[in-house]
Amino acid sequence: MGNNLLTNYGQLVAMTLFVIGFANLLLNKNLIKKIIGLNIMDSAVYLFLAEMGYISGRKVPILTDGIEKATYYINPIPSGLVLTGIVVSVSVSALMLALTVRLYQRYHTLNLDEISMILKKEGA
Repeated sequence: MGNNLLTNYGQLVAMTLFVIGFANLLLNKNLIKKIIGLNIMDSAVYLFLAEMGYISGRKVPILTDGIEKATYYINPIPSGLVLTGIVVSVSVSALMLALTVRLYQRYHTLNLDEISMILKKEGA
């Protein structure tokens, strides 16, 4: 068990980061802190994918030495997924921050409880 834990410390770090981001997302009422929690969760998923795609002793899949065996190279799909995920994550974060700015301009607070109280007063 101990030997396995030491070899998979990157996955353990990724899971710990995901739990920290998820707790931040659940426990905070401030919208900016929720966005930060979601970004921490995204980073944890990318770290986990990169950790799963890396194989010790193998090289990047670029044919330079004439070696064509697949066992000599790492799998490029996790790296591609991480790059695509980063692009999507940046876009989602920009949209969430833009919506947060609009909410602050309208309600003058970033606290979700206060915003819902204001919405209840407006609806009544």
